[in-house]
Amino acid sequence: MSVNDELTSIQRCLDDLFRSMGRLEQQIGKGGLELRRLRSDANHLRESLALLREAAPGLAQPRRPDLVTIPDTPYDNSLWTDSDDEGLGAHDRHAP
Repeated sequence: MSVNDELTSIQRCLDDLFRSMGRLEQQIGKGGLELRRLRSDANHLRESLALLREAAPGLAQPRRPDLVTIPDTPYDNSLWTDSDDEGLGAHDRHAP
């Protein structure tokens, strides 16, 4: 597995841990020292994983390109006067 795959696997495990802790807290309550310590340790693991992702070379999340708004207004037809209809062939020629 690649480093990125391993980090993603750890992230999934941490997410499962947090879900399990939430269910456990619903069953026995949040007030116990042991559960508070477990929650604190799990939060430290999550923070450490985030730091590791930032520090790992070449693992920065790919940046999404900025979205470009395309207007609904029609294009100026004079833009297309010197081009052929792509895929349809030229007006004065026929397919073999």
